[in-house]
Amino acid sequence: MILTLVAPHTAGDPMSQQKWLNCRLCDIRQSLDNLGHRVSKPVISRILRAHGYSLRANSKQDAGKQHPERDKQFIYIRSQRVAHQEQSQPVISVDTKKKELVGNFKNPGQVWGQSAEVVDVHDFPQDALGRAVPYGIYDLSANRGTVYIGNSADTPTFAVDSIAHWCRTELPERYPQATRLLIEADSGGSNAVRSRVWKQQLQLQLADGLGLTVTVCHYPTGASKWNPIEHRLFSEISKTWAGCPLRSFEVLAHYIADTSTQTGLKVRAHLVPTTYLRGVSVTDAEMARLNIQLHAVCPQWNYTICPRVPPAE
Repeated sequence: MILTLVAPHTAGDPMSQQKWLNCRLCDIRQSLDNLGHRVSKPVISRILRAHGYSLRANSKQDAGKQHPERDKQFIYIRSQRVAHQEQSQPVISVDTKKKELVGNFKNPGQVWGQSAEVVDVHDFPQDALGRAVPYGIYDLSANRGTVYIGNSADTPTFAVDSIAHWCRTELPERYPQATRLLIEADSGGSNAVRSRVWKQQLQLQLADGLGLTVTVCHYPTGASKWNPIEHRLFSEISKTWAGCPLRSFEVLAHYIADTSTQTGLKVRAHLVPTTYLRGVSVTDAEMARLNIQLHAVCPQWNYTICPRVPPAE
């Protein structure tokens, strides 16, 4: 009787035995009651499970249409990483972590304690001290992370300012002889592959300003979870502050700096008070002056920016 009732509401994979329902147990019980059969929900559940039904959450497995050069790009990123590391040149993975409202708001997760933290019922932006923009840099060779916490816009200038500060402060500590830098980045956001400001600022601040030859390899669209910073740094930060309200920028920075792992991860945090404006543009003439070289492999994602030779006096 039960299987007859659920048959119109059954969906499944035609190539396997997996089945699921688009109706609730209480709906099935009510239908049985209407037919004169009083059956409890636990009994209905046991009968369904015995016939291959179970509770299922959505499964993120369909990646959609993939770029034909996606695998080639993964292989190329790996080869560039190995080549730089073999020559003791720095390799960093960069990205912006999820922006966080700063204030007395609920933070997902649980934490040990004798009582629960009391937070606001609603997460209204007008009640926040601001919105934190954590731009992260992860050093793959040294297993070190650095997060720059902005409080304005997530712009390419903010991203490159953060990388430039990292190069001025941490590069001499671990790579005093560095002449090249490999950056692994997503294809979107403040370090987008199409961003003119991103490329211009890399030229001005890193190549010209610090004399570094900068190679950038972007992960294809939809492949950001393979960017090492996601699972080696950002996930660990989320574990550190899980269930802890981020009531101030200083508290947020403390949790980030307190992040560590048994494999040796150490993290630094910096508050960035600078206000960054959106809508900055770079002209065609300015782009033409950049000393940028596209790679032969996947040139839409890979390029190197070299220092420009100063004009002769």
